[in-house]
Amino acid sequence: MIAVEPFKLFDAEFKFVNIIWDHEPVNSTELAKICLQALGWKKSTTYNMIRKLTERGILRSENATVMAVVKREQVQKYESEVLLEKAFDGSLPSFLAAFLKDKKLSKEEAADIKKMIEEAAK
Repeated sequence: MIAVEPFKLFDAEFKFVNIIWDHEPVNSTELAKICLQALGWKKSTTYNMIRKLTERGILRSENATVMAVVKREQVQKYESEVLLEKAFDGSLPSFLAAFLKDKKLSKEEAADIKKMIEEAAK
């Protein structure tokens, strides 16, 4: 079996866990209904995903209630760090230059980003 980083979620897993983050704690039967509507999944697919992600320590399922062990912010931080390293050789300025190219920020967005940078530089 291939070792997977603890916060690595593949696309279908991410969509699934996003539903859980938005509804947790959620009953597994209700989750299967939501996944049928949102993802077109059969009940068995939802239950297999619950089992798989529980085994990986990403979810917890007790008494037919599903909750995320891993928080959305942890996955977002992991994914952004992987992207930064993979595509920009770890350079945040290079990432920002590429991201902001041809984009217009509002004064509020620019002020928020400036504040974040100032806080991180302390």
